[in-house]
Amino acid sequence: MRQLRIRIVGGSLAGLFAGIMLQQAGHDVCIYERSKNGLAGRGAGLVGQSDLLRILRLIGCEHVAHVGVVAKERIYLNQDGSIVQTVSMPQTQISWDVLFETVASRIASGSYLLGRDVVDVADGDRGAELVFGDGTREMADLVIGADGLGSVVREVVNPDHFQNGYSGYVAWRGLIPETSLPSAAALLLDRFAFYVRPGVHVLGYLVPSSKGEMNAGSRRYNWVWYRKAPQSDLADTFTDRDNRSHAFSLPRGGLSDDRLTALRADAREMLPPQFALAVEAESSPSIQGIFDYEASRMIGRSIALVGDAAFVARPHTAMGVSKAAGDVMALVNFLSREDDMFVALRSYEADRIVTGREVVAYGRQLGASAL
Repeated sequence: MRQLRIRIVGGSLAGLFAGIMLQQAGHDVCIYERSKNGLAGRGAGLVGQSDLLRILRLIGCEHVAHVGVVAKERIYLNQDGSIVQTVSMPQTQISWDVLFETVASRIASGSYLLGRDVVDVADGDRGAELVFGDGTREMADLVIGADGLGSVVREVVNPDHFQNGYSGYVAWRGLIPETSLPSAAALLLDRFAFYVRPGVHVLGYLVPSSKGEMNAGSRRYNWVWYRKAPQSDLADTFTDRDNRSHAFSLPRGGLSDDRLTALRADAREMLPPQFALAVEAESSPSIQGIFDYEASRMIGRSIALVGDAAFVARPHTAMGVSKAAGDVMALVNFLSREDDMFVALRSYEADRIVTGREVVAYGRQLGASAL
């Protein structure tokens, strides 16, 4: 295929993967990220599934897969803190921070632009036009929507069906230095720990430090507590201590003191003592809304969706980044094989839309059994 002018909306891992691989293929690529401060430091750990490992090899970042903490087994707790079941299932949690920073370092200088808020895209037979929040416009042969849960590009491709579906529950999250975890909670270290009963689902595991350190004492403990929340309460749930509203989550530092006190009291009442101590040790928990989304279409005439812009699967699957990697590799492959861009896009959609639907369905299935 001829060299294309490609513009990518969204600068997280899906956008970076697409940008790097398309630059390697010789295309003119820019990535536009709406955040003015960048996305580093926003993650904890993730599972290195096959498509993620494959794309890391293709872009020369395979070594990042070794920057992770191994959980030697899974344990399931009773509410009194005793172990009810142990399962031998070693699993490595790769550092999200190191992964993101390493992948970002592979994008060509000057082609990753922060603070560029794309508010609309006009699709056409001979290209697409991006519209920015400051009123400026730009033409591209192909626009890739990698803008995640709140995708602007998704709405252009699926104007009658672009809203995320709320699952009925949220994930409260904490990420603390392992040295902040009291000795009475030491049972949680070096393993995946779970506590599951009707209406309650909490888990935790170690991840590397933000700089990738993996030695004992330098790691961080990540806990996730899934809790039911009516949709009518979401607006209040995602309103921070300064009365600012957030669309899909409440970031770290946004929880008021009285809500933090209530969370800790609930943990002492409802969770095993080890998990209650982990919750207590977190001074700035975040809240993530859990949503589903299935795109009816993944492509327009000069637009393609990748990652969560196309399909949002619940985090129980641990497949979000791997799914995005699979989308990107398929898109780049079809673009390289076809002279006609629209033929390539149709082949891409046919290849990936079934996978996306299956992953979302799997996430719903896991969610139904989790709460």
